[in-house]
Amino acid sequence: MSNAREFRGFPSRTNFTPVSNSFFSALLPQIDDLAELKVTLHIFWALYRKKDYPKFITYSELRGDEALMAGIQNSSTDEEQLRPALEKAVKRGTLLSLKVEKDDEPGELYFLNSEKDQRAIIQIENGEIVLDGIIRIEPASTEEKPNIFTLYEQHIGLLTPMIAEDLREAENIYPASWIEDAFREAVSLNKRSWRYISRILERWASEGKNDGRTGENSKEDISPTEYIRKYGHLTRR
Repeated sequence: MSNAREFRGFPSRTNFTPVSNSFFSALLPQIDDLAELKVTLHIFWALYRKKDYPKFITYSELRGDEALMAGIQNSSTDEEQLRPALEKAVKRGTLLSLKVEKDDEPGELYFLNSEKDQRAIIQIENGEIVLDGIIRIEPASTEEKPNIFTLYEQHIGLLTPMIAEDLREAENIYPASWIEDAFREAVSLNKRSWRYISRILERWASEGKNDGRTGENSKEDISPTEYIRKYGHLTRR
């Protein structure tokens, strides 16, 4: 028999927590673990209440929240429910995690997977943002980077056979880092089309990409001149 008290309804005056529409359209249909869903919604609520930048929540904060822990516990211990739920949310791409060390103790910071927080994590790792009390930063958890098809579906829309062929061709021509940066630039300018992104890549291949990496020996950092020599016939439209 459940000990849950009956909910008496929402008051006429109450605060609200905004949740992106993409959560309901893209993520919610995929989440089949109740603990993951509860933890995810709790983090939306907790981060919205924070005032500092960047906004993140620590594992210890989540572990110390009695209401959250009571809501996800079952026959297993509380911690056995929390950590797997967080790992699933990170793997799904809902959250980003950053391992840190504070007072000689390891810990984790959790961010929403947004463009703003992606940039914040890079700034933290580069030392451009200093977090109070954090003395050492370990690299963010490394999930497999999305390929060009995933980037297209995430930022533009459904694939068509014709677009898929163009993407496959571009993936064979340009470094993965260039493709990711081109998508990022297009999204930041609200130019969400493959035509615009392909023009960015073509421009970088012909004029150079000022990221400090062109001309190095690695395959991914082949110089624009070499790209034109090898693949120029493919980049012409």
